[in-house]
Amino acid sequence: MWGDLAGVGRHPGTGGYRRFAWTREDADLREWFTGEAAARGLDVVDDRAGNLWAWWGDPDKALADGTGPGVVLGSHLDSVPDGGAFDGPLGVVSALAVVDALRHCGFTPARPLGVALFGDEEGARFGVACAGSRLLTGALTADRARGLTDADGLSMAEALTRAGRDPGLLGRDDETLRRVGTFVELHVEQGRGLDRLDRAVAVGSGIWPHGRWRIDLPGEANHAGTTALDDRHDAMVAFASAVLAARGSAAWHDALATCGKVVVAPNGVNAIPARVTAWLDARGHRADAVRAVVEEVTGVVRVHGGTVTEESWTDHTAFDTGLAQRLAALLGPPGNPAPLLATGAGHDAGILAAEGVPTAMLFVRNPTGISHSPAEHAERDDCLAGVEALTAVAAELAGERSEPGR
Repeated sequence: MWGDLAGVGRHPGTGGYRRFAWTREDADLREWFTGEAAARGLDVVDDRAGNLWAWWGDPDKALADGTGPGVVLGSHLDSVPDGGAFDGPLGVVSALAVVDALRHCGFTPARPLGVALFGDEEGARFGVACAGSRLLTGALTADRARGLTDADGLSMAEALTRAGRDPGLLGRDDETLRRVGTFVELHVEQGRGLDRLDRAVAVGSGIWPHGRWRIDLPGEANHAGTTALDDRHDAMVAFASAVLAARGSAAWHDALATCGKVVVAPNGVNAIPARVTAWLDARGHRADAVRAVVEEVTGVVRVHGGTVTEESWTDHTAFDTGLAQRLAALLGPPGNPAPLLATGAGHDAGILAAEGVPTAMLFVRNPTGISHSPAEHAERDDCLAGVEALTAVAAELAGERSEPGR
């Protein structure tokens, strides 16, 4: 399975992946997932947001007969621009491998077991992270989603139509949500916590507060070779002030701030920028620290006549504490449970947890801590340890159906 995914959306120049929502690459990834599910006899259904759910067992029948909602594993397959191979795909491949492992040992789940493929988790095309799970839960409204645009000015509604989907279907999907009793997402760690602990697998404890803000700065186009410095209204200089303010404020408040995307007009080497649109990503242990960073950057932007607009915000997300401790004990020898780790990265698991779904995460060691880069990596043995851990979790949560003669 890992080999099948290796070439999809990979850029020959950078070696990184460009797998963006509702593109040809995205369609190829969905086709791959559907094929892998079908090969295992899993029933695949989509929801109103376009997320895919592959079921071992009938979740609607289970709800009707009192067995209860299902246990779902999964993650995403889309990427950031020139992203790595592991962020997202490791969780999807591992979940499908769990189905194989359970069947190999003759295990039949008492509760339906699902594998989820969430769409547009990274938000690389339309700017809102975890768009698929946010739409599913209603955290992102259908009207706002349809109006989001990509770098070429194409709206999400238009992209969905081109992909053969009806944008009018977007919206919260209670029918899908009621099928999910517990969600567990395995993910490569995006830091070096496990490497420092010399452990292969950890259980997630929560996600830091984080958000994205758009910065719009006006300027005046003019000739770079004839306009005196004192006569310039340079939007790029204003943006540079905002970047330095973000870095300094983040250091002061013990938070993180990044300006990683910028659009300049007219974007000419010999033209003074007339307009800069950029994005601020801010995160931290505490929501008040993140908000303080954004407030200080906003103050600098306003001095230069610009504006700052919040595009997304996720407060601190704590995963189900009892579930996390239960899984940590399950995955460690007696007296030495698996470590509990918080993360500054957002995940679909966090959106479901905020909705009230009992949710857990497993992290697989990343020896360098590098992520959102072609250099992202996890060792094969650690990935297999992740599959083994996720298999144990699935068996624990889904339970084994007793059959006559067994």
